[in-house]
Amino acid sequence: MAKYAILIYEDPNFYTNMSPEAWGAVIDAHDTFTRQVAELGGSIEGGAALAPTTTATKITTGGALTDGPFVETKEALGGFYVVEARDLDHAIEIGRLCPAPGGGVEVRPVVDPTTNPF
Repeated sequence: MAKYAILIYEDPNFYTNMSPEAWGAVIDAHDTFTRQVAELGGSIEGGAALAPTTTATKITTGGALTDGPFVETKEALGGFYVVEARDLDHAIEIGRLCPAPGGGVEVRPVVDPTTNPF
């Protein structure tokens, strides 16, 4: 099994005026997703939702700090999962189930530090 990151990109404004009931539905969708991953023979190794981009702090190579957001985009990285899957096709199958009501997901292999993938 290999590890893959499922990166969740969404419009941050999607959540701005969300009712508590709608928020609960999003959480329920993620709970369902975690069960589906196991049903497909994969496993979740980690993951988290991220605070809004307005809370970000960028540290440059020289050590300077800048408060975010940094890139004006419609969608921002809002959370992630790290899953174990048989191969990329299996990871994509898992990724298709991941809730991203305000956008979509990106599936990327996690680098094995014992090899140079570049």
